[in-house]
Amino acid sequence: MFCLFTVKTWINLCHYIYIYMLINFAKIALLAFVFILPLNSCKIESKEVNSKIKVYKDANAMVKDRVNDLMSRMTTEQKVYQMDQYVGLEHMSHAEKRMSKKDLANDDANAFYPGLKSSDVAKLIEEGKIGSFLHVLTLKEANYLQSLAMKSTLQIPLLIGIDAIHGNGLNYGATIYPTPIGIASTWDECIAEQMSIETAKEMRATGSHWAFTPNIDIARDARWGRVGETFGEDPLLVSNMGVAMINGLQQGDFTGSEKVLACAKHLIGGGESVNGTNAAPLDISMRTIREMHLPSYRKAISEANVYSIMTAHNEVNGIPCHKDKYMMTDIVRDEFGFKGFYVSDWMDIERIYDLHHASESLDDAFIESVNAGMDMHMHGPKFADAIIEAVKKGLIDESRIDDACSKILSAKFRLGLFENPYVDVKLKESVVFNQAHQATALDAARNSIVLLKNNGILPLKPNKYKKIFITGPNADNETILGDWALQQPDDRIITIKEGFEKMSKHKGFTLDYFDSGKIIGKTTDKAIETATDRAANADLAIVVVGENSLRFESKTKTCGENTDRSEINLLGKQLKLIQEIHKTGVPVVVVLVNGRPISEPWIDEKIPAVLEAWEPGSFGGQAIAEIIFGDVNPSGKLPITFPRTSGQISLYYNHKPSHFFHKYKFTDYTPLYSFGYGLSYTSFEFSDLTINKKSISPDETFTVSISIKNTGKIAGQEVAQLYIRDNYSSVTRPVKELKAYEKTILNKNESQTIKFELTTQDLAFYNTEMQWGVEKGDFTIMVGSSSRDEDLQTINLHVNATKLLKH
Repeated sequence: MFCLFTVKTWINLCHYIYIYMLINFAKIALLAFVFILPLNSCKIESKEVNSKIKVYKDANAMVKDRVNDLMSRMTTEQKVYQMDQYVGLEHMSHAEKRMSKKDLANDDANAFYPGLKSSDVAKLIEEGKIGSFLHVLTLKEANYLQSLAMKSTLQIPLLIGIDAIHGNGLNYGATIYPTPIGIASTWDECIAEQMSIETAKEMRATGSHWAFTPNIDIARDARWGRVGETFGEDPLLVSNMGVAMINGLQQGDFTGSEKVLACAKHLIGGGESVNGTNAAPLDISMRTIREMHLPSYRKAISEANVYSIMTAHNEVNGIPCHKDKYMMTDIVRDEFGFKGFYVSDWMDIERIYDLHHASESLDDAFIESVNAGMDMHMHGPKFADAIIEAVKKGLIDESRIDDACSKILSAKFRLGLFENPYVDVKLKESVVFNQAHQATALDAARNSIVLLKNNGILPLKPNKYKKIFITGPNADNETILGDWALQQPDDRIITIKEGFEKMSKHKGFTLDYFDSGKIIGKTTDKAIETATDRAANADLAIVVVGENSLRFESKTKTCGENTDRSEINLLGKQLKLIQEIHKTGVPVVVVLVNGRPISEPWIDEKIPAVLEAWEPGSFGGQAIAEIIFGDVNPSGKLPITFPRTSGQISLYYNHKPSHFFHKYKFTDYTPLYSFGYGLSYTSFEFSDLTINKKSISPDETFTVSISIKNTGKIAGQEVAQLYIRDNYSSVTRPVKELKAYEKTILNKNESQTIKFELTTQDLAFYNTEMQWGVEKGDFTIMVGSSSRDEDLQTINLHVNATKLLKH
């Protein structure tokens, strides 16, 4: 019994001990779960947070990883704030003093925000509620704004944009290069790229990171005030110049402290509006849009990886561009492969509602624009709150916000702004308007000037013209700077009068200058009488006329943004000034300073020499004087057609066969000056046009060759231009299309063979089904010095089959 009891007792005891241990182990485990595990979890979470901070602010981490890390920390509201842009505080203060609320609706250059003070906007920056600024014109303000952004929770730097269209001209003391129409007249992409590299450096040295350029609109209406901001009328030339400028600004992936974002604009069609005015409707076929207006965007994306695109003020076929999902998303982003972000133009999302009446409310306009593909709003309040509310209501998918925000943040990381958002003030002194930039600006000006007429009077011989008289409204002012430039220091500009004064010191002539009045269109009869009397006592007269695109002279400007005209003649009594001086019998040279084609057939008929200077920039006066005296041989070629009268508009070289089936009555239907035209002080002979294949299949390439000889007495530059025509096709094709060109320098008696390598892509077009391909048949190849028939040689090519091609 004892043994049994003992054994039984032992068994029970072991059982109780086992139960006790289980219970206590469970308690210990529970305690561990409640107290120890959370402590470990806190340590793990803390470790993750530290890791995230290192990724987000780690300059060595991949941009994608940094963006993902930062966005994981951001609320929806913070993401939306990155999509909103404001004008600078100094700009606001200045605008408040000189503008009314009523003025705001129609002004595309000045702004303030009623109800918001500069201090209120500063607080928004500190709270991380603004992602970008524009119109920040001083380095001091740029650094100040960034210092405010560094006070925000996430310390996301600001992206500062500026209209650096042809140099950083809104910045005081900048190097001002020729306006884009002048750069296009060089037919030299190397100049466009180099000036853009230098512009990027000057921008970064003054606190900006994003250039609202290039303008790759196709300019098909000479009445439009923004012609000078474009590269002209031809899709190939515009595309090539646009790519060169983007490559110069971004220099690849724009990583580093000397590069900036480029912005291709304006999507799409502003240069062919129904009446030639800025922001007017565009109502044309999708065929014309794809063949004329979209190629420059396709190329900006495929060849230069442009990182931002600005949409246009106007509507296209009834759809405001700022809510055009088909254009922004379906074509440009999905079809063309655009990887960057869209930015609206000045208050144009708001205009969907209050101008176009294409949305029922302002909030609807914001929502429709973002859903169509818009990534950043230019500019001001109301946008962010509307978008945040729309996301909460499910009217905008949060993924759309993530997509926009990630692209903007990627740009800021690549630009190095997270590492250093500030700029050393000493950098500006060594970069802005330095010797290298001055040399590029002068070279660009020399190459941009087009000699339109010369009966042999140019270049001037100093021993023949001992006393030279110069006058005209643009002879001694800053109109040579063009639009998108503010007033610059006098010692950083050489006016045309100053250029001749400098020339007189070593050419041995006397210069007589008379100020006939600097306001375009306000020349008086008394001034004309005085100028005529002074001219009569000279051996030669130079009359400088044209237009004024200067935005800092807004009350007297006659050209530029939002300054369109119904006529394209010389305003006021400028022509009379020329005519009265001409009556004296003194030889006259007319110099045109203007931002769009000017049509005065009388000048072409009567005046012995005419120079199209466009708006040649800081050193325009020197370049013009050098060309007139022959120190530089003119080489510019027109990138746009000059109509004889505004009644001919629209007039462009690549028109359809029936364009002039019936001619104008009482008026010559031909242009005053043709696309691609420009004279030299030497002469060139084109000969021996050959093609290596008379017939090709749709997959073959072919080579066109031509010989050029300098038959004159001095060295010069010539541009060989190759055009094609599809002789018969399923849809009508232009009578000429520029497909290649090459600029060459030839010494006296020197010859060179130019070879153009082409493919059937150069012969392709959109067929009746809007499919891209080449059709069987004959093509005419034309090569010469301009688009004029008399300047071209021709040869034929046969394509032996029809085939759809990949664009």
